[in-house]
Amino acid sequence: MAAILAIDEGTTGVRAYLFDAEGRLLAGAYREISATYPQPGWVEQDPVAIWEATLAVSRTALARAGSSARDLAAIGVCTQRATIVVWERASGQPVYPAIVWQDTRTAERAAQLAQQGIFTNAMASATKLEWILDHVPDARTRAARGELLCGTVDSWLVWNLTGGSAHVTDHSNASCTTLYDPFQGCWWNHALETLGIPDAMLPELRASSEVYGVTVAQLFGVPVPVASVAGDQQAALFGELGWHKGAAKITLGTSGMADLNTGPEAAFSPHGAYPLVLWSVGNERPFCLEGTVIAAGAAVQWLRDAVGLLERIEDASAVAASVPDSGGVWAVPAFQGLGTPYMEAGARAVIGGLSRGAGRAHIVRAVLEGIAYRCREVLTTLYGDVGLPMPPRLRVDGGAAANDFLLQSLADVLGIEVERPESVQASVLGAAYLAGLATGVWQSREALLHHWKSGGVFAPRWSASEREERFAAWQRAIAAARLGGL
Repeated sequence: MAAILAIDEGTTGVRAYLFDAEGRLLAGAYREISATYPQPGWVEQDPVAIWEATLAVSRTALARAGSSARDLAAIGVCTQRATIVVWERASGQPVYPAIVWQDTRTAERAAQLAQQGIFTNAMASATKLEWILDHVPDARTRAARGELLCGTVDSWLVWNLTGGSAHVTDHSNASCTTLYDPFQGCWWNHALETLGIPDAMLPELRASSEVYGVTVAQLFGVPVPVASVAGDQQAALFGELGWHKGAAKITLGTSGMADLNTGPEAAFSPHGAYPLVLWSVGNERPFCLEGTVIAAGAAVQWLRDAVGLLERIEDASAVAASVPDSGGVWAVPAFQGLGTPYMEAGARAVIGGLSRGAGRAHIVRAVLEGIAYRCREVLTTLYGDVGLPMPPRLRVDGGAAANDFLLQSLADVLGIEVERPESVQASVLGAAYLAGLATGVWQSREALLHHWKSGGVFAPRWSASEREERFAAWQRAIAAARLGGL
């Protein structure tokens, strides 16, 4: 059996799935990963705990499938992006906790760098790495001597999988660091010199689909090729077969991440979206334009955890569908500000239109509809900035993509079909596809077209006039959210 073990190391947990040569899911395992918050705005994770959880779920997935490492053709990896790890070359021990992409301790420094021609933000890796070098004793001296290595989480995992023989990353992860020149496809010397980061610390840039090395035998019993690396959002678009210019997907996780394939040329947006490398496969290195709905699944979690309107997140779809409409209630789910196209951190969530007749189901429905409207805002921004028409069908993935009411609402507000894959975890599927292509499990991408399994298609029900009237009414509510709810 030529199986693929695909690892998806996210911000809140890590999963490992085992796929066969037909693209069928054989088994999987998941484990949460905790974070610490030492100061306001700081978010850190234990790199050793990340690695140990990754190894544990990988072994569990194999056991649940009744398989061994001898059945594996390859291992693929996709990860949260921009989280940075620094470790000792000799011992492999981290010198500081991983600074998570959500961490904003370097926001002021990121603003300063703009004056030096380095346009970054606090969520990218560059200033986080600089901070570690500045605050860990002797780190700069040791880095200059070549004693320290760094990388995003993909680099850390591959280093450990291969017993330290491969220190690599791919272009999709590198493009999230602000240390990478996307036009030349190499590390950006100006940024490295400005931040004082030695070249010797950095991982080697490799393709997203190639064999980087093999696992050390004691991990799984026999060596296994490690054959793909990609950022989780880029891997999701690959897993949903979004290989052509104009293809897009939305990952509905804690947030909603929309990615539009812009082809071989980078596209730029004045509306809070940003270009990234999608993947590097063969001679192809396409770009995407990425936009953010800051609160998607997090808004549903709020309904459960903060106000007790849901016992389980899985109940949201049925509760929303239990009433014919929202009863005049509307919601703007700006719980952590508004992302694309507004980029206003001070915006706040607002629920309005309440009356004595409004109840639990109306509020739940309004929040789900609000998520759908925010997705429309992001998608229309991306396609408008690139000058491309909206496609007839959009693919979605992520945990919240299991919510039928949300996907139907998304189809209604967009006026196009919405489709989810059989497994809503498309990132891990993309990692598997990339690894299988590198090791001959699949001879070409065209072979993957036969393995796509739909988990349902949702067709729009509203007329064009109804859709635009409803959207215009909801957009009037945005003004309240942008005023911080006042």
